[in-house]
Amino acid sequence: MDEQLQILKAVDLPEGLEMLDERILHALAGRQREAFATRRLMALAAFVSLGGGIIAGSAVSAPAVAASPISPLGPVNVLAPSTLLDTH
Repeated sequence: MDEQLQILKAVDLPEGLEMLDERILHALAGRQREAFATRRLMALAAFVSLGGGIIAGSAVSAPAVAASPISPLGPVNVLAPSTLLDTH
């Protein structure tokens, strides 16, 4: 085993292998920056959406009106299933 380790020690490292750690750390830093930017953009989108909803909700000033109750004695609804299926 000592002989094999001496052989490995004598062999020169490939040029790209020395820069491999630096390239990996640089790529990881880039991913961290992208993740941080994505979180900031999502937070901005949430605030813009919330603000737009508040503005749109406060711009509508018409009061809500309750629907009239359905009465079996009232006029026939034009879109009732019985009128849609009528073949007259």
